[in-house]
Amino acid sequence: MTTKKTVTELPPFEYPQGYLRVAGVDEVGRGPLVGDVVTAAVILDPNNPIEGLNDSKKLSEKKRLALYPEIKEKALAWAVGRCSPEEIDELNILQATMVAMQRAVAGLGVEPDLVLIDGNRTPQLSMDAQAVVKGDLRVAEISAASIIAKVVRDHEMEELDKQHPEFGFAKHKGYPTKAHFEAIEKHGVIAEHRKSFKPVKRALGLEQ
Repeated sequence: MTTKKTVTELPPFEYPQGYLRVAGVDEVGRGPLVGDVVTAAVILDPNNPIEGLNDSKKLSEKKRLALYPEIKEKALAWAVGRCSPEEIDELNILQATMVAMQRAVAGLGVEPDLVLIDGNRTPQLSMDAQAVVKGDLRVAEISAASIIAKVVRDHEMEELDKQHPEFGFAKHKGYPTKAHFEAIEKHGVIAEHRKSFKPVKRALGLEQ
């Protein structure tokens, strides 16, 4: 009988040697039907550690909101990047995510000499970069970036909810839930919807 692999069994990440400033990068919002894909880049200060960093999805909202200002205060540098629904429709979600990551790294006030990116792909950058599978669980810099990106995007969905309360964005954050599908069917789509995503294309009568 096979046992499910637990988080504790993930191999520890071995940082490459010879780098002084390591940035972690993560994204939030590839799956939703509405809003920007948001990325963050964070360079932590080894002399000012932050307790409790983890993948943002593993943390409660309360914990994320507590860590968010601490990360911004203690990090050597942090920045947010994004791509709009229009850019996502033009580029496709994967390429838009790569562009958003480039923008986050470019926005850092301190230039890293190594960028660690959650997942299995790296965008084209001017410095060394390495993809780390499950990096949001294994690399503190990526964990911090995932928290920044998640809090920023969740806040934007809450603001969009105030403008369009009939969609329930504050609850489902734009993801393709039953409630979201029902709202689209009843109210149509709004400017912030990603028109290249199948359920939105279908609602607009654009799916062939």
